[in-house]
Amino acid sequence: MKYFWIRFLIFVALWVFMILTYSNQVGLSILFFSAAIGVFFFFSLQHVSIYLYLLLTVIIVLHGILLTDNYLFPILLLLFESIIASYRMNGNRLILFLSVQLILSIGFIYAQSEQIGFFLLVMMAYYIIFTMNQQRAELLEQRQMYEELVGEYRKLKRINLLNEENVRTEERNRIARDIHDSVGHRLTALIMKLEMLAIQTKNDEYRALKHMAEESLGETRQAVKALQQADNEGIATVVNLIRKLEAQSQMVVQFTIKQGALTVPLLNHHSVVLYRVIQEALTNAMRHGESREVQVIIGKSPIGDITFEIMNAIYKARPYEEGFGLTGMRKRVQEVQGRLDVYQKENKFIVSGIIPAGEGG
Repeated sequence: MKYFWIRFLIFVALWVFMILTYSNQVGLSILFFSAAIGVFFFFSLQHVSIYLYLLLTVIIVLHGILLTDNYLFPILLLLFESIIASYRMNGNRLILFLSVQLILSIGFIYAQSEQIGFFLLVMMAYYIIFTMNQQRAELLEQRQMYEELVGEYRKLKRINLLNEENVRTEERNRIARDIHDSVGHRLTALIMKLEMLAIQTKNDEYRALKHMAEESLGETRQAVKALQQADNEGIATVVNLIRKLEAQSQMVVQFTIKQGALTVPLLNHHSVVLYRVIQEALTNAMRHGESREVQVIIGKSPIGDITFEIMNAIYKARPYEEGFGLTGMRKRVQEVQGRLDVYQKENKFIVSGIIPAGEGG
């Protein structure tokens, strides 16, 4: 919006100088000026039709032909309008519009009987405008390709992390099976042997040894169960969620885990809340955000709690009401004695909060 007002002031200045310097009828010139200002304000919209630019061209040309003695300022106004259009148009539409502007400018130069130097200068100006537009289009294309490449790189990185986790899981399961097949079976056989000896000899020491073996067998089974249990809670779940959303929605997620966040112990219920809140925030950004790029930051607060922040870009801050999704997020976080903040800052929509740590569940 700042650049619009700069362009607006330049546009107004050109009209004012033209009216004060070369206008034959100031009253009628002010009417043309008012109409031009009204059309120019529509240029602040996100999507502007080429017909609106042509309407402003007609106003400038009619004023130049009917109410001015010198065509310098109409030519400058057409040139300035072409510069603005070059930032909003591409391809054949821009070529058509610049061609119309150039022909009209040449007509003004011919009618004014200006020297060939001024004609060449105007030609050069329109050539520069077209060249800058082409360079800008190439730059935007390169930026889009870069974002796509970054997105693909992050997807590959997520897949690589997932494959590493699968390898670790398979290795844990293999170790668990080996422990169960070897140590577990031998302890079971030892317990049976000690039970037989205790019955045959009526010796309490055998029963004590049997009790110790049973305890060892129980601890072994707990260790096997722990090895076989998949680690799908807390931060690992969030990473998996982001990987799926990237693959399904073509979103580009900048995921940052700050130092110390992975060491924060979370109760199972708190891990589920963290999972659901970030899931809802990402879905909300996907539905209502004006950019496919989302930033997710997981951190650790000074008192050891988990902090989270999800940011997505917006072109213009607008009043919003918390819908069912945001209300549900807030209730989930409050149920675990946490805090959730939803706000807009400059060109970003931010969901942030804190989830208390616990003794791992």
